[in-house]
Amino acid sequence: MTDPAWPELPYSAWRETAATLQLMTQIVGKIRLSLTPWLNHGWHVPLYVSARGLSTSPMPFDREMLEIEFDFIAHRLLVRTSRGEEHSLPLRPQSIADFHSGLMSLLNEIGMPVAINEMPNEVSHPIRFSQDRVHAAYDADAVHRFWRALVQADRLFKVFRSGFLGKSSPVHFFWGSFDLAVTRFSGRHAPPHPGSVPGLPDAVTREAYSHEVSSAGFWPGSDAYPQAAFYSYAYPEPPGFRDAHVTPGAAFDAALGEFILPYDAVRQAGDPDATLLDFLTATYRAAADAGGWDRAALECDFGVPGRVRAT
Repeated sequence: MTDPAWPELPYSAWRETAATLQLMTQIVGKIRLSLTPWLNHGWHVPLYVSARGLSTSPMPFDREMLEIEFDFIAHRLLVRTSRGEEHSLPLRPQSIADFHSGLMSLLNEIGMPVAINEMPNEVSHPIRFSQDRVHAAYDADAVHRFWRALVQADRLFKVFRSGFLGKSSPVHFFWGSFDLAVTRFSGRHAPPHPGSVPGLPDAVTREAYSHEVSSAGFWPGSDAYPQAAFYSYAYPEPPGFRDAHVTPGAAFDAALGEFILPYDAVRQAGDPDATLLDFLTATYRAAADAGGWDRAALECDFGVPGRVRAT
């Protein structure tokens, strides 16, 4: 028996919808990119898992705030302002060009026009948003299942994040790569990243990887890797990292340069929470041990609600 909190998410069944949804999140994410001051490692651009979907969080606009949220329960895009306005657009089968036009028109109507770079990032064969009538699928049930999987990943990534005293990223959803991620830092500088990430400027990549990291995340699959999975990698990859023994069912994928734990292996486990936390912990320890991190100074027990951390 599988845990009903962990829905099935076969990539082939919602491939077209996933491609369209990724582009929708890129349009909204680029609005955040345009409005928000640059933050280290690109932390000003992601979206966040919310109680109904994915949210930009409040973004500054002049002396007001703008927030955009994908509501994957009612399947609408909500646009709220600190002036008290709330507007919505339906999430339904429609071309990316129509979604882009509808959102930009709405922002103009409420007096908050935003200009974005219309070329998608980190996707193959990119088409300008305003010209894209190729991507138009929206399977509401599949989108809801994807969000429910994000809910489970988000809550456990936040538990994992609480066990680290060093610098750690928020748990956030990167719309370029279409994945939820959390990253721990050793505190040391890293060698310059070689760049060459498709659809991502080298300067952005090098800023993101300016320091040593152990990063983990969840993505729903792609044509290159057509299954949902959890991943974990280190940059720079220390010698011996890929040879570590980690959670049963996980393995190092040399082509990807990451440890991979299939989503189905977690979903079908007797204790999905324990399985995922073990994967996150084991792969981090593999990176930290191989990289010579000061684990004694950086780690602590996982946080417990209502209990002050012992010092």
